[in-house]
Amino acid sequence: MDRLGEVVRTAQGLLILRVPDDATPDIGTEAVDESLNEVGRVVDVFGPVSRPYVAVSPDDDRRLAPMLGEKLYAR
Repeated sequence: MDRLGEVVRTAQGLLILRVPDDATPDIGTEAVDESLNEVGRVVDVFGPVSRPYVAVSPDDDRRLAPMLGEKLYAR
């Protein structure tokens, strides 16, 4: 399981994560938390090529603000 990134903000119902290295995930990649609970899927990759951001669309009606600072992983 690869680290997807850390949630740095929320915007328009999406979680915005900073990717830790140059291993950019594909759109549609499943995002899970540390307990392997599904959080959502990657819907966009943007920003500088050397260290991009990804937008994750959550699967359910979870509150996004408490997820700030949480690390997510790609499954």
